[in-house]
Amino acid sequence: TSYPIDETMVHNGPPHSSNFGYSYAKRMIDVLNRSYNEQHGCQFTSVVPCNVFGPHDNFNIQNGHVIPGLINKAYQAKKSGTPFEIWGTGSPLRQFIYSLDLAKLFIWVLREYEEIDPIILANELEVSIKDVALMIVDAVGFKGEVKYLTDKADGQYKKTASNAKLRGYLPQFQFTPLDVALKETVQWYTDNYDTARR
Repeated sequence: TSYPIDETMVHNGPPHSSNFGYSYAKRMIDVLNRSYNEQHGCQFTSVVPCNVFGPHDNFNIQNGHVIPGLINKAYQAKKSGTPFEIWGTGSPLRQFIYSLDLAKLFIWVLREYEEIDPIILANELEVSIKDVALMIVDAVGFKGEVKYLTDKADGQYKKTASNAKLRGYLPQFQFTPLDVALKETVQWYTDNYDTARR
C-alpha cells in the first residue's frame, strides 16, 4: 500500500498478515455502520486511532502494546540491574496517541462528528522505536545498558496514517508532547505497580 493511509483506504487490499483478524474486524465495523444507516437511518461512525498508550494500559510484555511493554521492560531492568533489551534495530517508525488525548477526541466525535465515514485519530509525529525507548529510559531513570536484539524481527517499517481529515475539523487540537505523555504514564505505572496489568 502507499503511505500515508487515509480513511478512503480502509478497505483497500488484504491486511498485513500480522494483524489479519483484527484488521478485518475493524473493516466490518465500517460495513455495519453503513448498513445501519442505509436500513435504519442510524448515525453511527467509527474511529481509527493509531497506537494508544497511557495510564491503566496493559503493561504485559507478551500481549501488551509497544510502549507499555517497553515501560515494563525498562522498569524491570532498572529494578534488577540488567540490560534493557529492545527487539530489533529500533528503526521502525510509529505514530502514538496518548490515551488522554484520545479520550478528548472521542468526546468530540460523539458530540460533533456527523459523518458515517470513519475518521483517523492520530498525531502527525512519527517516531522511531529507538527514540521512544530512549524517552522511556529517561522517564524511568534507567542508567544501565540499552541492548538492541538485532536477531529479532523489526516488523513492518512504517504504518503512517494521515490525520488530514481530523485536522480539517480540529486544526488547533494540541496533542500532549510525547515525552510528557511518557513521563505521566511511567509515573502512573510506578505509582500503581502492584495493581497494574503486567
